[in-house]
Amino acid sequence: AGYVILQYVVIATAWNILGGYAGYVNFGTPAFFALGAYTAVFLVQTARPPLPVLILAGGLVSALLGLGIGYLTLRLRGVFFSIATLALSIVLQTVIINWEFVGGSRGLSVIRPSGPPFGNYVTFLFTVMVGLAVGAVLVARFIERSWIGRGLAALRDNEEAAECMGVPTLRLKLFATTVSGFLLGVAGAPFPYYVTFVEPNSAFAIDYAVNALAMPMIGGTTSWVGPVIGAVLLGSAQQLATVTISSEMNLFIVGVVLVAFVVLAPEGILGLVRRLRGR
Repeated sequence: AGYVILQYVVIATAWNILGGYAGYVNFGTPAFFALGAYTAVFLVQTARPPLPVLILAGGLVSALLGLGIGYLTLRLRGVFFSIATLALSIVLQTVIINWEFVGGSRGLSVIRPSGPPFGNYVTFLFTVMVGLAVGAVLVARFIERSWIGRGLAALRDNEEAAECMGVPTLRLKLFATTVSGFLLGVAGAPFPYYVTFVEPNSAFAIDYAVNALAMPMIGGTTSWVGPVIGAVLLGSAQQLATVTISSEMNLFIVGVVLVAFVVLAPEGILGLVRRLRGR
């Protein structure tokens, strides 16, 4: 459960760099996550490098995909950009389903390396994910507090006005898609070793797209803290529901909580706290 929650901290933080800071809503989260996972599967099948290499490779390949999407969707905004990212996920899943080397539609068993540096391999993966979550949050915090964050905020609020003021909107958009893609790929790379069996339906699960959107919105999209709060709260609720009720209830829980926050606290928990402090 702890690993999954930390994984969602990375995913929610990555999504928020593009969707929250820049205002470009990405429905293609599963594509970047799965690309990181299947990059790791490909390398395990060919060379079996150590886990840090798998993580770096997964992040870089997904970053290249993010950069490519940024270029291909230069003039797309709003719902058109979101639809393009959703289409990307569908296309990439189709490619993976027809690629037998990484398991195709049947999936592939992945054997964990023997002798982790400490403890058992699940404990080792948990520790690795702690480091990735901390790293992702530090990256988001740095972006938010730098001139890049201010430029992304201007891009989000009014892209035309930002261009008129000399803000490099194109470069900022490419930066956001690349960094977001990198972090999503990093989150996906350890996935094959965690589940030990990878197939397209699990790697491209709609849960990743829904949770990546819901968690920052619940916590608040304007700060690096928001996705962390949303991931911990919603991730914990989902894990509790999986153990006590059924995993099938996860998306139902997300939907109910998201609707409640959209109605009662549209700026998320952070916005609600600010409003209460202002009274």
